[in-house]
Amino acid sequence: MPSRSIVRVLLIVAGIVLIGVGALAAWRLLSPPPEPERARAKFDPSRFVASDRRLDAPYVATDYAVVDAMLAMARVRPNDYVIDLGSGDGRILIAAARSHGARGLGIEIDRDRIREAQANAEAARVSHLVQFRNQDLFETPLGEADVLTLYLTQQVNLRLRPRILEQMRPGSRVVSNEYDMGDWRPDERQRIGSATLSMWIVPARFAGRWTFTEGGASATVELQQTFQEIEGTATSASRSSRVEQGRAAGRRISFVADLGQGRKEYRGWIDGDRLNPIPRSAGWQAQRAE
Repeated sequence: MPSRSIVRVLLIVAGIVLIGVGALAAWRLLSPPPEPERARAKFDPSRFVASDRRLDAPYVATDYAVVDAMLAMARVRPNDYVIDLGSGDGRILIAAARSHGARGLGIEIDRDRIREAQANAEAARVSHLVQFRNQDLFETPLGEADVLTLYLTQQVNLRLRPRILEQMRPGSRVVSNEYDMGDWRPDERQRIGSATLSMWIVPARFAGRWTFTEGGASATVELQQTFQEIEGTATSASRSSRVEQGRAAGRRISFVADLGQGRKEYRGWIDGDRLNPIPRSAGWQAQRAE
């Protein structure tokens, strides 16, 4: 009868289901317990590019067109000594030596980069002109540098700024790729492709009181200095006036003032405690009064 066939089919299906459930239960009982899930470590992409030692600035190679522009902006000459902080593969110093005949020192904290730079210098046949040193850039003496090249970060530049102003000679040049020096404004700025280059000329110290003598009369000039910017007051027998449009460029200074001979521009260069006029025939001289 049809009803008995249906019942028989249902019983067969139910038996198959029961066998499957039993097999699954037996597999779970016999399988080893799963290990507890470990806490998933936070993904840190810097681990894939960082060296073993902590770097003050990430290594990013400078484009060769930018290298050439940096050296041209710094007006590198054959007798110059170039220090490159964060020298990487050495390309800036190698270009300074090959194209300009300059000597140089590269400071790098990554020993692998130093080996690479040394090999590159040997291949370029300038290893007698450049050397590379494994050193903290904040411990590197800067006094011998005629040119300092940087491709670091804004924060590192600002930390280096006091050392630059204290140690580097007036007239030496600093060139930075991308990052500036805060309120020490660059003397020159240039854009090369997507890169912005800035150049500073380390100024001499002009701040203080000076006694100017001109045409038999004397005047006292009080100068205030903020990096390369100069202002102040000038006091002569007849009047007191402001020092305007003052600017320092290395050992040179220029400003506009009335020192008793009418308002005019004064240009000179510092030699110890003396200011010498430019040109020498300008007819004035100045001595630091303190």
